[in-house]
Amino acid sequence: MIRFDKQTIVVTGGASGIGAATVSLLRELGAQVHVFDLPTVDVTQRHTLEAAFAGLETIDAVVANAGIGRNMPLADTTDEFFARTLDVNLTGVFRTVQLAAACMKARRRGSIVLTASTNSYDGEADLIAYNASKAGVLGILHTAANELGPHGIRVNAVCPGLIRTPLTQSHFAKPETLKEYFRAIPLGRGGEPGEVAQAIAFLASDAASYITGATLLVDGGQMCAKFSPWKDQNAEFLTDHWALR
Repeated sequence: MIRFDKQTIVVTGGASGIGAATVSLLRELGAQVHVFDLPTVDVTQRHTLEAAFAGLETIDAVVANAGIGRNMPLADTTDEFFARTLDVNLTGVFRTVQLAAACMKARRRGSIVLTASTNSYDGEADLIAYNASKAGVLGILHTAANELGPHGIRVNAVCPGLIRTPLTQSHFAKPETLKEYFRAIPLGRGGEPGEVAQAIAFLASDAASYITGATLLVDGGQMCAKFSPWKDQNAEFLTDHWALR
């Protein structure tokens, strides 16, 4: 069983959604968890991150989870909107990884887990800023894993699909939209924050001691399905999930 007894873990964006579920699980597993979130810690403001990290004696793991996302068509995306999204989702991850690594190098050990997305790979419409930011997170992942491996620091990422959070709740309130969206997901449903938290905990733990530079899809199989596996002939949609008849 995975345990984090006597370990100190930082979670950015840990006040809600996937971050909050991760904080809760890590504490259940024995970790001392520090939540870096607004208004005290802003990943777009380096000095607030520096002050928060400086207040900790040791850090065993960091979960770089803070992020934002809002639909906006390509034609309507302003420079300001694009820049703001990248500042939180991409540059914020860069700052977090850089400062976390500086804290971990002296101990020659540590684990960093990034929250990327299935949108790191695909081009879902009306999300150009979000998609670009999450694709960039994988660039940070691969480079940081390469550079930090010699220091005993592992860097991995989770790539969630559609997860029920405050950010996505409006989607889950539309059964007709969910029916078509979930048609292309082999497990036939969306995910819960706790399911992503379990993947994060694994990657952060010693159970993943020989894993670095990896991405773990937490998407119900969405990225493996070229054709929709759910057909009306032999299945039905029940409010928020598909089921075989």
